[in-house]
Amino acid sequence: MEIRELKYFLAVAREESISKAAKVLFVTQPNLSRQMQNLESEIGAKLFIRGNRRVTLTETGRLLKKRAEEIVDLYNKTQAEIKMPQDEIEGDITIGSGESYALSSVIKVVKNMQDEYPKVKFNLCSGDSGIISEKLDNGLIDFGVFIEPFDVTKYDYLRLPLQDTWGVIMRKDSPLAKKDKIIPEDLWGLPLIRSRQSLGKNKITEWFKKSEDELNIVATYNLLYNASIMVREGIGYAVTLDKIINITDSSDLVFKPLYPVLKSYLNIAWKKYSLLPKCAEIFLEKLKVKLQ
Repeated sequence: MEIRELKYFLAVAREESISKAAKVLFVTQPNLSRQMQNLESEIGAKLFIRGNRRVTLTETGRLLKKRAEEIVDLYNKTQAEIKMPQDEIEGDITIGSGESYALSSVIKVVKNMQDEYPKVKFNLCSGDSGIISEKLDNGLIDFGVFIEPFDVTKYDYLRLPLQDTWGVIMRKDSPLAKKDKIIPEDLWGLPLIRSRQSLGKNKITEWFKKSEDELNIVATYNLLYNASIMVREGIGYAVTLDKIINITDSSDLVFKPLYPVLKSYLNIAWKKYSLLPKCAEIFLEKLKVKLQ
């Protein structure tokens, strides 16, 4: 399959109509229909369910859409790097990261880089460690920032100097809100909202002194803002990192740290043996100097 075919396919998936996609692409409808039929023949499976007014993706179509978006993004990124003038420092640097206050140490270097090289543009994408790792492996981002616990040994990486503190976000009318710190026994039996990244065998699970099966985990999240809405509605207690949600005195939520104290470092990683764009190499050198 060709890049052009993938771009055509994504247009049809986006517009949910071959006729509308044809207008966007400035091609004839019969030509686009033939291209999609050829793509289905090449793959050996149906990509669309064709209705009277719109087309929808099959399961195979949804899988191809995800991969096609990654392939086209990587193609565009590679083209931009090839066309970039060698005597100028410009281009895009993409960083993927989970939510963390400690990310501020990286953002300081971003600001310094942009002051010196105004033609360099930074793109930040958010997600849990699984999403960031997949994007980094597929070359869709240049750097990934991972919150421990996450094994970064398959990458080259630097440990960032700041640490995040683990705790619990709860409603102010909760009985636990009167405590200065939360011990494992306080949470036994209570409805818990856990980060998907924090699940599994790690120091957070060990802190609870119980297995996940013994805990009352009622929901999981990958973005804390969404978890805070669940807490506000009384669904449970969110186990999370401090200083991500701005909790003020007027808020109906409160953060309480865990005890024994539990902290996590962050690591910024990049693919081993990868050839980084010139602007990304300079950013990495500036980051190394900052951390020293």
